[in-house]
Formats: sequence, C-alpha cells, structure tokens
Amino acid sequence: METLFLFVVVISLTLWLARRSARNSDDVARLTYERQQLERRVTLLEQEVLVLKAGPSHPTEAEQPSPVAPTASVTFAMPPPLPMEQKAATAPVEPSTRRPAGGIAQEVDPAEPVVPERTRSVPALLHPAPKPPFNWEQFVGVKLFAWLGGLALFFAAALGLRYSFDHDLVPPEVRAAGGFLLGAGLLIGGVLLKRRRYAVTSQTLCATGVVILYAVTFACRAFYHFGFFGPVPTFLLMVLITATAFVLAVRLDAQVVAVLGMLGGFLTPVLLSTGEDNPLGLFGYVALLDLGLLAVAQRKRWDHLASLAALGTVAMQVGWFAKFFEPEKIFIAQGVFLGFPLLFLGVFFRAEKRGWMNGHITAASALLSLVALALSFDFALGGTLGLLPGRTFTIAFGADLVLLAMVALRPRLRVLESIGGAALFLLLACWTLGRLTGGLLYWGLGLYLAFAVLHTVFPLVLKKLRPDETPSAGLWTQFIPAAALLLAMLPIVRELTVPWLFWVVVLAVDLLAVVMASVAGALLGLLAVLVFTVAATAVWLAQSTAQAVDLSESVVVIGGFALFFFAASAFVWKKMLPSCVARGIGLEPGPGATPAFPSDLRPLIPALSAVLPFLLLIMVVAQFKPADPSAVFGLAALLLTLLLGLAKVTRIDALVAVGAGSAWLFQAAWLRTSLDPQRAVVPLVWFIGFYAVLSAFPFVFQRDYRSRHLPWAVAALSGPSQFALVYWLVRTAFPNSVMGLLPAVFAVPALLGLYRLLKTLPADAPHRLAQLAWSGGVALFFITLIFPVQFDKQWITLAWALEGAGLCWLFHRVPHPGLRLVGLGLLLTAFARLALNPAVLSYHARAGTPVMNWYLYAYATVAVSLFAAARLLAPPRHVVYGTNVPPVLQTLGTVLTFLLVNIEIADYFSTGAALTFEFSGSFARDMTYTIAWALFAFLLLLVGIQRRARLVRYGGLGLLGVALLKLFLHDLANLNQLYRIGAFATVAVIAIGASFLYQRFLASSVGGDEPAAPDESL
Repeated sequence: METLFLFVVVISLTLWLARRSARNSDDVARLTYERQQLERRVTLLEQEVLVLKAGPSHPTEAEQPSPVAPTASVTFAMPPPLPMEQKAATAPVEPSTRRPAGGIAQEVDPAEPVVPERTRSVPALLHPAPKPPFNWEQFVGVKLFAWLGGLALFFAAALGLRYSFDHDLVPPEVRAAGGFLLGAGLLIGGVLLKRRRYAVTSQTLCATGVVILYAVTFACRAFYHFGFFGPVPTFLLMVLITATAFVLAVRLDAQVVAVLGMLGGFLTPVLLSTGEDNPLGLFGYVALLDLGLLAVAQRKRWDHLASLAALGTVAMQVGWFAKFFEPEKIFIAQGVFLGFPLLFLGVFFRAEKRGWMNGHITAASALLSLVALALSFDFALGGTLGLLPGRTFTIAFGADLVLLAMVALRPRLRVLESIGGAALFLLLACWTLGRLTGGLLYWGLGLYLAFAVLHTVFPLVLKKLRPDETPSAGLWTQFIPAAALLLAMLPIVRELTVPWLFWVVVLAVDLLAVVMASVAGALLGLLAVLVFTVAATAVWLAQSTAQAVDLSESVVVIGGFALFFFAASAFVWKKMLPSCVARGIGLEPGPGATPAFPSDLRPLIPALSAVLPFLLLIMVVAQFKPADPSAVFGLAALLLTLLLGLAKVTRIDALVAVGAGSAWLFQAAWLRTSLDPQRAVVPLVWFIGFYAVLSAFPFVFQRDYRSRHLPWAVAALSGPSQFALVYWLVRTAFPNSVMGLLPAVFAVPALLGLYRLLKTLPADAPHRLAQLAWSGGVALFFITLIFPVQFDKQWITLAWALEGAGLCWLFHRVPHPGLRLVGLGLLLTAFARLALNPAVLSYHARAGTPVMNWYLYAYATVAVSLFAAARLLAPPRHVVYGTNVPPVLQTLGTVLTFLLVNIEIADYFSTGAALTFEFSGSFARDMTYTIAWALFAFLLLLVGIQRRARLVRYGGLGLLGVALLKLFLHDLANLNQLYRIGAFATVAVIAIGASFLYQRFLASSVGGDEPAAPDESL
C-alpha cells in the first residue's frame, strides 16, 4: 500500500511538472514568434531609412505618374540610425527592385507609380498572426510518454532492487555493480541522444540514470555496509552524482532532469529504508541534495526548485521525527531542525546580495523555520523534554532568530517577525501553564526575559541600521514587554512561590519598555507595561499566603516600582521628541503614513503611575489591616509628594486632582478596614498632614499657579474631603459633645487662604474670581457646618440653607457662576427637606411653649434664606440657564411660610406628644385655620399690589377663595355660633379690604393688560 501511495503521488507530481514544462515550451515558442515579428519590423524601418537618405527622384511633368488615390497609411516615429546603418546608406539603391521583409528582391514595374515606403499600409505589423493552438497530441506522444517511461524505469529498478534485497537472489556486490552500470548507461545514452536532437528522450534517460545512481550509492552505504563505502567515499560519490545530475540539467537546459533528479533523490531513502535510524547519513544526503538543487535554481533561474527543495526537506524531517525521534535524540533534533534553516538562510543571504531574491527563496527559507517552531510545541509539551527547557527552547529561539535574520536582510518581511514572536509567546505560555515547576522557575524567568529582549531590541536596531528600508512596525511590537510580563504572571497564577529574581526580571522588562518609549514613541506599550506590572503585583499580593509576603516586603515592592515609573514619566516627558510622541504607537511610520494614535498620551503615564500604586496600597491595607499605618501612610505621602512635584514640572494640572483623589481613597480604605480606636492618634496626624500638603500646595507655588484654577479647586476641596475622614475618626475614637469645634478648626485655614488671596492676587489676574470663589465657598461651608455637626436633624437643613444664602452673598461680591449654582442647589435641598419630607415633623416630640419651638426657627430661617437669596440675585444676576431665579426663590419662601403658619396652628391645638393635623372637632382650631388662611391671602394681595406682581395677586386670590369655601361649606355647619360669628366677621373684613385695595390701586388695570413687574415672570 505504501508503494502504491507513493506511486500515485509521484504520478500526480509528474503530470503537474509535465504540464508546467509544456506551458514553458509554449511560452518559448510564442516568444520566438514575437522575436521574428520584431525582426521584420526592424527590417522595414531600415529600408525606410535608406529610401529617405537616398532622396526622392524629380521626374518631369510628362513623366510624372497619374495621381493615386490616397490609402490608409501608418507613419512610424523613426529612431536615430545606428552607425552601421549610416554606412549602408551610402550604397546606391536600385530603383527597379524592392527588398521586403523576407529579404528577396522583387522586380518593380516601371509603369507602376512609386509609393514611398513610409506611407505604405502595413497590416501585417498591426495584426500579428494568431498564436498557434496547443498540440496535445505532440505533448502526450513526445514528452509525457517519455517522462512516464523514465519514471517507470526508475520504479522498476527500485522495486527490483527491493525484491532482490528481500529474497537474496543476487549477491550484493553484483546488485551494486549492475545498478551503477545501468545508471551510467542511461546517462551516456541520454547525452548521446542530445546530439541527435532527441531532447525529450535524452532528458528522460539522464534523469532516470541520476536517480538510479542515487539509489545504488545509498544502498551500498546504508544497507550493504561495503567496506569501500565509508562516510568520506560515500559522501564524495554522492557529491559527484549530484554534481553530474545538475550539470546535465544545466547543459541540457531541461528542468525535468533537475525535478526528476530531486524527486528520485528524496524518494530514495523512503523506498530503500531498512527501519534503522541513521540521521547523519540521511540528513547529510538531504543537505547535499538541497545544495545541488539550489545551485541549479540560481544558475538557470528555475526558482520553483527552491520551494520544492524546502518541501522535500520538510517531508524528510517530519518523517524522521515521527518514526525515529526519542527524547535522547534531542541534540540530533537540534542539528536537524536548526541546521536546515541556517542552510536556507545562507541561500537567502546569497540571493539578497546577488539580486536573485524571489518569492520561492523567501518561502523556502521561512518554511524550515516555521516547521521548527511548530515541532517545538511537541518538544516542550510532551514527554520528559518539557522538563529540559535549555534543550527544548534552543530549537524555538534558534528558528525565531533565523526569521529575524531574514527580516534584517529584507525589512519588508516584517510579518515574519510578528509570526515568530507570536509563536514563541504562545509556546512559552503553554509550557508555563503545563510544564513549569518550582525547580524550573529560574529557567522560565530567563526565557521570558530573553523573549522580551529579543523582540523589543530587534525593531529598534533594525530601524537604526536601515531607516530608509524599514517599514513601520505593527501595533503589537510595542506590547512585547507587556506580553513578557503576562508570561511572568503565569507562575504566580499557578501559585508557585516566586523568588526575588522575579522582581529583577519585571524591572528589566519595564526598562525595555521605557527605552522603547523614549526611542520609538511606544507610549501605548509603556502604559501597558505599567498596567501589567501593577497587575502582577496585585496577583502576588492576592496570594500573599502562598507567596509568604509580609507588610514590609509588599511596601518595598510597591514603592520601588512606583519610584521607577515616576522616574520613567519624567524621563519620557523631558527626553522624548514631541513629533515622536504625536505618533502614539510603535516605530516611526514612513513618509506619508498616518499615525494610528495621533493624540498625546504622555499625561496618562504619570497619572497611572500615581493611581495604580495607590490601588496596590489599598490592597495592602485590606490584606494586612495594619493598626499602625505609618509604613503605608509614609509611602502614600511620598507618592503624593512626587506626584505634586511631577505636576509642577510637567504643568499637567490634572495630576494634582489625580493625586488628591487617590490619596483620599487610600485613607478611606484604611479607615474602613484597619482603624483601631486605641491607636488613632497616629492616623489622625497623617490625615491632617495630607490636608496640609494638599491645601498648601498652590500657595507654595502661587507664582506658577496664579493663572490656573484647577490646583486651587483641588486645594479647596481637600478641606471637605479630609474633614470627612477626620470627623469619622474623631467620632469613632474620641467621642465628645463639642464636635462642632471640628469644622470651626477647619474653617481657620480656609479663611487664612482667602485672606492671603485677597491680599496677593492682582485685580486683573485671569482666574482671580475662581480662586476667591473656591476659598470663600469652602470657608463658608465650614462655618455653616458647625451647626449640623454640633447638632443634628433640622440643623443639617439650617446649615444647608445658610450655606446657600451665604454662597449667593459671596456671588454678589465674587461673581463666579459656580457659587450661584451651588448656593441654589443647597437652598432647593433645604426646601425639599422641610416641605417634601414627612419625617421632619417627627424630629422632636412636642414639648415646651407652643409656637415658640424648633418649627419656628427652622422654617423661618430657611424661608428667610430663600428671600435673602432672591434679593441677592436681583438683576443683572437673576438669570440662570434662561430662568428668572428670584421669583422661584420667593415662591418657595412663601410656601415654607404658609406651611409654618399651618404647622404652628396644629402645634398649638395638638394635645399629645406628636403633631397632628385635624380640621374638625375643635371650633377654635377650625376658626383659626380659616382666619389664618384669609390673613395670609390678604398679605399676598398686599405684596402683589405693592410690587404689581400678577402671579402673587393670583395666589392671594386663590387662597382667599379657598378660605371662603371653607367658611361656607365647612365652618358654617360645624362651628358653634360664637366662633362662626368671629370667623365670618374676620373673613368678611378681609374680603372687603381686598376689594377696596383692588378698587383703590388697580381699578384702571383690572381686566386690562397690566405691565409686567421686573421680577414676576418665571
């Protein structure tokens, strides 16, 4: 069955080669035909030159021929005549003869008019003869049968030898001698037939003879073990046969000789195999065969021979690996799977230098390395070789180096760099997850570092050495260090204890990323390395038990990498060219190339350098819960200080906000997880220290930050944020009855900062209003916060109302829009808490003097704050987002006042501990409600009339109407006679008074168009 399969394969390959040869023959015939046509054209052009140089004849009028009808003509653009043509032009031209393209002189009739050659129609030149059809009969009868006959003769010889081997019919010496005589005879016969012009048969006999000589020589060495056929004589004899075969192929100009010789050469070890392993003889023979094929391919430009040689070599390698490979033969495998890629790399180098480069050479050279990489997966993941990485990965790294060498010789093949790097990364990842043990961890770290160095440094060196020829690298190139860090994380994921060398490797990879960023602008790669470094540290901390990590060790690791990335941020910011940064990715693109990431990514590096270490510190406090936070707080303070310094150097104001937010999250995490009330003094000092640093930062560098507002906003907001932490700590560890002093203490620095700004900021400073607004707003916040901190419940509402009114007052002095927006928000919140929150009525039990209670000062204070804010926001400060704000505030204040009136009435008539609203059962209470509503409506009418505010009057009329309805529909039936009289009398007086007011002040405008008051429309 194996022989049948090989026969079918060989027949198919032979047919394909025959068809290709036939096409080549057709191409040669077509080119010959075109060459003949071009020669005809040149001959015609030479004749025209001779006619023009001889000059036209001038016959007399009687001798002039009759006019000839014009005909279609073709005019040729004449090139300058050659020197030899100039000599030929001096010879006299016979007027009676013409010499056409065939070169035969023709007689010219004297009576026929002479038409110049340059105006003569040349249809044969414009319409060449059609291409002759392919002659299948000639191809099959002459070429195909000859080739198949030679192939059949080879199989007959090979199978006959095999049969004689199996049955021992002929002595080995006779077999060998007969084989050599047959092969030599075929060669001689083929050469002799060549001289008699039987080219096809000659080529077939020569190819068959070469194949038989290969087979006999191999059998004498590998099977018979003749004494003469030692390593050196056999090698020399095979060199002679190979040289003879390819010399004949070149001399006979026959690809079929080379192809069949190659085919027979690769099939010889398969057909005559005895099942014994002899890798040195086998692959030495294959290497010799490859060299011969490649030499012929270069000489005759039969480029496909290179691809066929590579395919044959791969087939021999895979066959040997499948049948004979064992782990003990790894060194032989290294020679086999690295020697041939190096052999073809040498051919690739020679082709590049000699101008012979083509796709077949490139594919053949790359194929051997890719096969070696593919087989490396079997070496690394199967059997015991996975535990010998020094031997296993030699093949993988060697094949990858061959691919990189090809890219170095021909930079346009950058895809090979990507393929090799991806394959090597995948191999390392699979080996780490499947075969890595604690004893091999040092090997793994070394391999990860070697991978990172190889594929990070290579593009930089290539770009440096060949800047004009090297295209831009792919986006993946800058992520090689990050990929190496991902590989380094895998041992931790597998819960292997990593040594200190692990962090040395991580640091080395980080340095590679920094170098690549500074040289090639690979900012995305540096950001990825930063994230992966933090991720590796986070995984290491998450497995602190398995890794035997303590608090001090984790602080050292986090601090070291934080300092490293801060230094890297400063280095990249200062040293990297802006033009390189603007590209945002990989290596420098070629002329006209559009960068994939044109934005400046530099601010992200210091920002992430600050945020990510703080996240690691949060993990540390969550993992170890240190009661004494000096170590972690000291590192956090150092990180914050470095970040503020970097913000000043780089002038990236956002870094100040990033640092403040990160520090606050870290402090809050510690306070949530690790606070010990018995040891709260040290963290309290640290909290205050963070507040001092953040609030003082813009003041220390006031000259630099005079024209910017974000640092001042961060400094101001650090007060409320740090106050929340301090308040929580003090309330937990030091409970007391004077907590209101705490916001008072925090208000002092805010007031001092406001005072300093007022004294030092010029009146024309760009952001003067913003800086004053932030400082003044925070100072006012702490002042109003004293009440809700010292007290509770309604005091929070009072604080918000007073804060809102105070911010509106500050906006009146410092017209910054943010003050007005925050103030209005606080006022609306205070109104909602009193008007829309039913729980407010149960804050306190009823006690004390009626009317003079907390309802009075709470509702009244908020209402007064609303009215005051409405007055402070008078025109031209009255419009917010297209809304006239003062009428809204006045309406809300009026609503609160009306609610206060009803609450006080209910409180006066309530009897229990809770406030109750009832409108029946008490004559005095019902009468009081009716009279109060009427009086409130009358006041609204007075205000509306006085201010000529139609909406206010409408509100008063509506409320008065409700009071009258209650009087007639409810009070008339439920009140006794005395209260009924009082209610009716009072409401009647109020109604009559309202009518009088309308008649007295609004008689001319009632029912007409009243001019709108300045503040009545919403």
